[in-house]
Amino acid sequence: MPLSPRVPELAALDLLLSVARTGSLGGAAREHGISQQAASERIRRLEGTLGVQVLRRSRQGSSLTTAGALVADWAGQLTDLAAGLEASVSALRAERHARLRVAASLTVAEYLMPRWLVTLRHQVEQRGDELSVQLTATNSEEVAERVRDGRAGLGFVEGPSAPDDLAWREIGTDALVLVVPADHAWSRRRKPIEAAELARTALVSREAGSGTRRALEVALAVTLGHGYEQAEPLLELSGTAAVRGAVLAGAGPAVLSSLAVADDVASGRLRTVPVTGLALDRRLLAVWPLGSSPRGPASDLLTIAVRGRAQR
Repeated sequence: MPLSPRVPELAALDLLLSVARTGSLGGAAREHGISQQAASERIRRLEGTLGVQVLRRSRQGSSLTTAGALVADWAGQLTDLAAGLEASVSALRAERHARLRVAASLTVAEYLMPRWLVTLRHQVEQRGDELSVQLTATNSEEVAERVRDGRAGLGFVEGPSAPDDLAWREIGTDALVLVVPADHAWSRRRKPIEAAELARTALVSREAGSGTRRALEVALAVTLGHGYEQAEPLLELSGTAAVRGAVLAGAGPAVLSSLAVADDVASGRLRTVPVTGLALDRRLLAVWPLGSSPRGPASDLLTIAVRGRAQR
């Protein structure tokens, strides 16, 4: 139903509350950044709307009448509700202009995340919302650390297991493959490489902390026992692309994500070498802080990632 014309403006009631708080019309005017004359006129309009006198004016200053004190008391409740309304609407605006901070392992960031973010952007634009995404691509250990300390609201890691102190959901699996250049001796080998031989071989490797390197170490430990000895890396590089490039240049063999070398294997630039007795599949996991659930665009991105698993 329409409001009565006797309902005053919130700005006028807020000014009346300032008079009650500061003890003078001049003080209230300064608090609101207006002249005392403008404040006086606003109070007169308030009195005209209400039909009661709220201020007692004298040469010594202005003070609330009994009716004014009652109106100020009631007005406090109304302005509190108005402040709550404004805060709620601000939250709605924030949702429409959301910011997503996500961290992803290098394999996920390079080979899966671009497609996921394009899909997410399309969904957001269809709703008429706006979204800015801050993506950090790093190794799996650093991804988990960023989620723990709040620098990322959602993370994607790869490896044999999930961090114990984070909530997680499996979004897919990825096969690791042993690859060599096309002219490498192993590319013509008929017998598969055994786990023990692979462990003794110096490989072009990712840095410690990467999901790829950790997955290989765990797979070798499961097959050979935790006392096995693994050769020192031939080269230790900080990114999948760098490892792939070194193998293409003839540096030596490497164990890499099948996602990272699919084009090279299809073109014949790299060859995969069968490995026997070694489970080289690894899990791709979404992680977020314990005791919470992804919300807003983070929830949307998680749904897209899970759906992508079914489509691969």
